[in-house]
Amino acid sequence: MSKTSRRQSISLYYATHDGQSRRIAEHISRRLAESGIIAPPQDVAATPATPADMATASVVVLVAAVRYGRHLPEADRFLAAYRSLSSPPPLAFASVNLTARKPAKTTATGNAYVRKTLARYRFTSALAVAFAGRLDYRRYGWLDRQIIRFIMLLTRGPTDPDTCIEYTSWPAVDEFAARVADLHRSR
Repeated sequence: MSKTSRRQSISLYYATHDGQSRRIAEHISRRLAESGIIAPPQDVAATPATPADMATASVVVLVAAVRYGRHLPEADRFLAAYRSLSSPPPLAFASVNLTARKPAKTTATGNAYVRKTLARYRFTSALAVAFAGRLDYRRYGWLDRQIIRFIMLLTRGPTDPDTCIEYTSWPAVDEFAARVADLHRSR
């Protein structure tokens, strides 16, 4: 069996805490569908991906949330499984974090979370970006609200407990989806 006949589809996964990474993955899935590529988003917390699941994909996509300075544990498990592949398909990695609300923090080199994650797992991603998430203090529990407000104070972000801001750049998500589709077609 040839490499191209084994790798037929895009595998799209997400790790979310408050739902924004899921929304981003669903948006990517819709954009891919508009290009004729079916890639249903899969929650790695509900259904952990195995190396066998990933090995047959043309491209593996992970949209992973950051919580308190680290990607979620299920994203770490996913990346460890991906790293174990002997001949992995290309990885398109999107980190979702509030530091990416600043334009300089949306790239693999400009975003510390992306940079550290790629270094930690010692691989280069075919495509790596950071998307800003959503800040909605009203949805958080008391302790989460205080911790996030403190982090925002340190990073000069909004601290008003009534703040609800969608920072995600949907045009940037569209561009990422288009690049994933191009990567898939090139395989």
